[in-house]
Amino acid sequence: MIPAIALFAITYILILAFGKYRTYIALASGVIFVLSGMLPISELIPSIDFNVLLMIIGTMGLVSLFTESKMPAMLADMMMEKVPNVKWAAVALALFAGVISAFVDNVATVLMVAPIALAICNKLNTNPVPFIISVAVSSNLQGAATLVGDTTAIMLGSALDMSFLDFFWYQGKPSIFFAVELGAVLSALIVLYIFKKENAPIPKGSERAKVTDFVPTILLILVLVFLIAASFIPNKPAITNGLICCVLLVVGLVHAVIKNKSIKAVVPALREIDFQTLGILVGIFIMIGGIEAAGVIKALADLLAKVGGGNIFLLYTVIVVASVIISAFIDNIPYVATMIPVIAGIATAMGIDATPLYFGLLSGATLGGNCTPVGASANITGIGILKKNGYTVKNSDFFRIGIPFTLAAIIPAYIYIWLVYGI
Repeated sequence: MIPAIALFAITYILILAFGKYRTYIALASGVIFVLSGMLPISELIPSIDFNVLLMIIGTMGLVSLFTESKMPAMLADMMMEKVPNVKWAAVALALFAGVISAFVDNVATVLMVAPIALAICNKLNTNPVPFIISVAVSSNLQGAATLVGDTTAIMLGSALDMSFLDFFWYQGKPSIFFAVELGAVLSALIVLYIFKKENAPIPKGSERAKVTDFVPTILLILVLVFLIAASFIPNKPAITNGLICCVLLVVGLVHAVIKNKSIKAVVPALREIDFQTLGILVGIFIMIGGIEAAGVIKALADLLAKVGGGNIFLLYTVIVVASVIISAFIDNIPYVATMIPVIAGIATAMGIDATPLYFGLLSGATLGGNCTPVGASANITGIGILKKNGYTVKNSDFFRIGIPFTLAAIIPAYIYIWLVYGI
């Protein structure tokens, strides 16, 4: 057990210290877990969540086609027609990102909304850094609202066998969706306060951008519809959601080839698939499988149960606070993947209903990622987009928005979940 814990800890330290090489570090650690026997070869494939990987591949490719179609530019123009000044444009973008993220993966949401934000900022000649950061943190918040909103929500829904509607009404009570929305209302006020001095009026009357192809937009809507519909199918294959995204991506690529009469039309979309992110996730999934096989998960469950001392409220508080702090520095996908079996072990050891613990984990891990630039994949994606467009993002730029946003969202969610499911 000790070698597994040591390797896991060293790997994360190296990932944080050498972010440029984090994919190679994670994959190398995964190889060590297998070659050393800490993860039996028979458990290698089951430890990798192919559903998550396929969802990322399919969505990223579709978003590239969506951006090329000029739909984001048209949506930017439509949004500017409805808001009076820059301040309300920022709030509208954050809320828009939140609504989309409740139904689409957070990274995909940032990829979809960031082009709209950039288009707005270019037209207004204003700095897009705070706009993109607001979009990223808003997408992280709403990712926990529904079953299909984020990879972490999908993981929890799978573990608890929850349907799409269970995120709205669970065990005869209003579910986590309402906890998230309560936080969203307060966090929107934070965004409004941050941009309070941005009162420059938005010019009206300019011509809207023309959409060149509506098919990518239709395909993204179909992703949403099919993912929601699939959540109601019992005993479906584990990779169902991933297959939906990839099949629709293939449809989009075929359409692009036919429309452009060239096989090269698929190249831009395929280039947008982030294989670095996929690689690090594969490595981390293998590491998690290794520490679980070594008995670390069970030991951690026993430790947390002892820390709680049989007090469920204390356990709930520890999990929420720890989730916020840990996910501020470590991507919440591997963290939640690690903690789900831990909480299951705690529930078994203490003979309790673990619902508030699970919901506390999801809300804390989802919102904790907003504290730092590396706390969530959506943050990293947003900052990467800004860098590609020539903008530098300082840590202070992110902290100024992320930390107050997190506090405004997590406190009401923490209280709500306990009042509804803990008491």
